[in-house]
Amino acid sequence: MTNKMKIVAKNKLWKYLFWLGPFLIAVGLTIGLVSEQWGLITLAFLITGIVISGLGVIWQSYQSSWWKRRSTQAGTNALVATLAVLAILGLINFLGTRYHLRADLTESQLFTLAPQSRELVRVLPQPVKVWVFDINQNPQDRELLENYQRQSAKFQFEYIDPQARPGLAEKFGVKDYGEVYLESGDKRQLVQTVNQNERLSEIRLTSRLQQLTSSTTAKAYLLQGHGERQLSAGKGAISQAVQGLGDKNFTTSPLNLGETSKVPQDAAVVIVAGPKRGLFEGEVKALQEYLNRGGNLLLMIDHNTDSKVDSLLQEWGVRLDNRLAVDISSESVVGLGPAAPLVTEYGEHPITKDFGNGNSFYPVAQPLEITSVPGVQATPLLRTKPYPSSWAESDLQSEKLEFNEGKDLKGPLTLGVALTRKQSPKSASTPQATPTPSPLPSPTTQSKASPTPPAPTPSPAPSSQTTTESRLVVLGNSDFATDGLFQQQLNGDVFLNSVTWLSQQDQQPLSIRPKEPKNRRITLTTAQGNLLILSSLLLLPLIGFAIAVIIWWKRR
Repeated sequence: MTNKMKIVAKNKLWKYLFWLGPFLIAVGLTIGLVSEQWGLITLAFLITGIVISGLGVIWQSYQSSWWKRRSTQAGTNALVATLAVLAILGLINFLGTRYHLRADLTESQLFTLAPQSRELVRVLPQPVKVWVFDINQNPQDRELLENYQRQSAKFQFEYIDPQARPGLAEKFGVKDYGEVYLESGDKRQLVQTVNQNERLSEIRLTSRLQQLTSSTTAKAYLLQGHGERQLSAGKGAISQAVQGLGDKNFTTSPLNLGETSKVPQDAAVVIVAGPKRGLFEGEVKALQEYLNRGGNLLLMIDHNTDSKVDSLLQEWGVRLDNRLAVDISSESVVGLGPAAPLVTEYGEHPITKDFGNGNSFYPVAQPLEITSVPGVQATPLLRTKPYPSSWAESDLQSEKLEFNEGKDLKGPLTLGVALTRKQSPKSASTPQATPTPSPLPSPTTQSKASPTPPAPTPSPAPSSQTTTESRLVVLGNSDFATDGLFQQQLNGDVFLNSVTWLSQQDQQPLSIRPKEPKNRRITLTTAQGNLLILSSLLLLPLIGFAIAVIIWWKRR
């Protein structure tokens, strides 16, 4: 046997026959990768090539002790190391394709979707597609859409050239480049028009997405007739807040209780925004009846106004303190006056759960006093800084702003509160239900009145025992929601989140505050700029040269 192998070894043709192995492997890989089918023919080429290559390696090692050479061992180590690196890279790419892991290191999370957006997209009831009718694909817009797409496979997007596909553009009614549309089933809605100066907005996209996928529209009534904030644009108006409600799928209408005796049945929430004159007694009773039947009310009462709603608030354990909330730290921190308290502390509540330590401010606000009432659950929403930074000022005529012991109230002050109260079926259906229950007759009185015990009252059906819940939010200020201030910091979020929570649509995402990069630029005067130039071009080089000379002198 050994002699036969030696005879075969002398024949040099066997050397070239073993090169057929790598060739067959290359053929098998090419067929599989091109056709994307790893069938019988592909596997036959691969297996045959591997067997021939293996026999070639064994033959070469037997013929010349190939494995014992130093060059063979070094080459084998290099090959194994290369294959290991390729395997690791392949595994990393596979995991990167299968699992998305991204880190947003910006301070305000500019490249991360808000929790409200993520929650909405993850629970999409049906597929949704975004159509961007534009030639150019802006990287910032595409990154935002990809962030949405990562949350759910039901969210898709596509860029379309209106000139290349005029039929589709006509179907959506596209009039100009940059129009962005949402489509879900047979519903279509314009999101916005993007251009060089205005990029795709997460706030608008999430709001339109919520409108498109929501099957219900909540009705919000804004009380009028007592000097409340105007709904249309103007000085001190809340038109931006009304527009924000529209973006969140609310329909808004004015309400004058002097013309109608009660709140309409379709009211999801009633908003009283900064009345300058007091409400009539009948109007206050209408609001009380609305709350008693499971209604929801937002009261924004300004400082130094008598709105005549004290009797309503007393039932819920809230009292308006007519003193002025001041914050002397807000002027030095953000340039606000002391009469515009800066709030960075929020209560644990769905309205403020995502605020963190964000800023909101309330010009000319009054604090609230909260007392415990049976059946009412109160959660403070907005709290000012503790004393001596903030307090409630009673003397508004004094030129010097200082705390007066015995007259003023030390901070922290509560500027807003959210309250809930369970309503039994009886009280919810009875318009004139009073908050104080009438005393029950004693057992002795019952026995005297009727010699026989009364028959047990049959319990109502379970369907009639559904307990409703009334909700009330009281804020000691309405200026924060006016045009111009509504879009500042978290002011708009406080208003929109309050209305959304009051409408009892807790499954809907609350408002999204806009993300803006922090301004880190340094502003220098001319003298400071010249000093910086001289120090960098003259002073620092001279210091370095002097140190070098000193070191040279010591080593000399």
